[in-house]
Amino acid sequence: MNEEVLLNQLEELAEKLGILVRDENINIEETSSNGGLCRLEGKYVLILNSQVTVKEKNQVMIKALQQFDLSEIYIKPVIRELLEGHKADS
Repeated sequence: MNEEVLLNQLEELAEKLGILVRDENINIEETSSNGGLCRLEGKYVLILNSQVTVKEKNQVMIKALQQFDLSEIYIKPVIRELLEGHKADS
């Protein structure tokens, strides 16, 4: 699957879960971060570093989405396999 298409699919899944996805320029000299999941005022926000590759954004998305119960949500089989495969690797 094309990395751009995958990113769009993962963003749609995040939206179903009520996660706000933000593409931000993370420019912190002391650290390098591709982004991550946080809670802001009780809501989940997934921040993606706009300076990284689409593949790196996908990795951040997958890691964040694995923290949620996805058993009751329809996910395309190829995406579910990807999420479960990465979970086994962790």
